[in-house]
Amino acid sequence: MFSPRVRRLVEQHPDIEIVHRSFALAPLPDSMVRLFGSAEAGKASILRHWEKANQHDPKRRFRPEVMAGRSFPYPYSTPGLLACKAAEWQGGQAAHWDYFDRLQYAHFTECRNIAEWDTLLWCANEVGLDLQRFQKDVAGKKIREVVFEELQLALEGGIHVVPTLCVEGHPPLRGAVTLPEIVQWLVQAGLVG
Repeated sequence: MFSPRVRRLVEQHPDIEIVHRSFALAPLPDSMVRLFGSAEAGKASILRHWEKANQHDPKRRFRPEVMAGRSFPYPYSTPGLLACKAAEWQGGQAAHWDYFDRLQYAHFTECRNIAEWDTLLWCANEVGLDLQRFQKDVAGKKIREVVFEELQLALEGGIHVVPTLCVEGHPPLRGAVTLPEIVQWLVQAGLVG
């Protein structure tokens, strides 16, 4: 729900550069158990957030009732982070963003398991990535190092919320805020007039 707002921001202010970084609340397979006590409790809690998100989404893209019926546990984030970074390595920030949006649609609307390789590869094909290179990059050691360096950087920077926007030298903007709130934040940061 947040990505389209940021895309509109860039359309209105093309001089603003968006740089995507890796961060996730649940980066590891056991993250749900650590955060919520069990995988089932984690999935139920997150799907309640999906219901609330739908109240603010005119397109009602979240389908918690469908995801609740899926037999897999709620997906952890690292496979998707690696895949987004692999897309970035092929086509820069634009490819990262396109892949991220396709992956989010697969997750929230199609209710696919975005921790499964088949889903990640399918999304890569959907956005036109070179699938052989994508597979090689996702499986490589270097990409894992970069993703975990970015995760560590976020934690060191006090980031605990998804999404979070950062501008060097200014307090971050946390949460799925409105486009006018983003613009006001950028005005305060001196990036838009």
